[in-house]
Amino acid sequence: MNHGYTYEATLVAAQKVNWRIEDIIGGDKRLDFDKPFLPESLARVEPLAFLTREERRIFNQIRGHNYLYLFGAVEEFILPFLMDHVRPQLNGDDYRIRALLQFAGEEAKHIQLFKRFRNEFAADFGTPCELIGPPHEIARAVLSHHPIGVALAILHIEWMTQRHYVESVKDNGDLDRQFKSLLRHHWMEEAQHAKLDTLILEAMTELSSRRDIEEGIQEYGEIGAFLDGGLGQQVEFDLESFERASGRKLTVAERQRCTEVQRQAMRWTFLGSGMTHPNFLASVEDLSPAARAHVERSAAGMC
Repeated sequence: MNHGYTYEATLVAAQKVNWRIEDIIGGDKRLDFDKPFLPESLARVEPLAFLTREERRIFNQIRGHNYLYLFGAVEEFILPFLMDHVRPQLNGDDYRIRALLQFAGEEAKHIQLFKRFRNEFAADFGTPCELIGPPHEIARAVLSHHPIGVALAILHIEWMTQRHYVESVKDNGDLDRQFKSLLRHHWMEEAQHAKLDTLILEAMTELSSRRDIEEGIQEYGEIGAFLDGGLGQQVEFDLESFERASGRKLTVAERQRCTEVQRQAMRWTFLGSGMTHPNFLASVEDLSPAARAHVERSAAGMC
């Protein structure tokens, strides 16, 4: 893959960003619950025409809450994976070590940021919203898979993050400014993480046998299936949260329609949008053209 990424360049770029949590959340930087949080391309609440505009906004905010929670949850397996990758090569390239340690510090910061967000959301939204997890159990399950499979899942997540912000959030003037700010600052650092994850995957596979690579590709699919199961459970939790927050009891038909629409929305948000990112597919093709074709076929049902 002719990408031109280097550890030195990503380190320089990361150090130019390097924001602090205290600068972007807390104090007068509050969520505006009169505004939607997620772009419609991810939330997909507009097809639920039987809901009022206010009810669709409430549903959107519940989705925004689980969106940032799930990012925090996946970063709890990215961080230990990254540290395990750094540790065996502490005597190697200085730029590589510094870039990956910077990466690890930023992921730890993101976990803390999203916990702060959840606390503020819970205090101001006024209705408890149940979430899948806990995160350490999700991390344990993902990290039990082949390291190449985990590396592919992480690369998928990093490019997914880039796509969401650039295509749906950056120029969207309808979203709450504070929620949008959280997404922007997250994206600013994840832009470098996607490049570093590409280099990590390449380094791992250069030293791996064809059998290991094929096993890793297969287990990437297994990780995706595991996450898909969790997303299905989160949809059920979101419907229950919506009924509590809105005071509306959905009919059987309305609940079925909400489940169908939101199941597909969650699949696109966390699976399809990563699986179809051109840069992710290019990395998969470097490992196996047949694997790329399989990922593309699988992604067709996630859109």
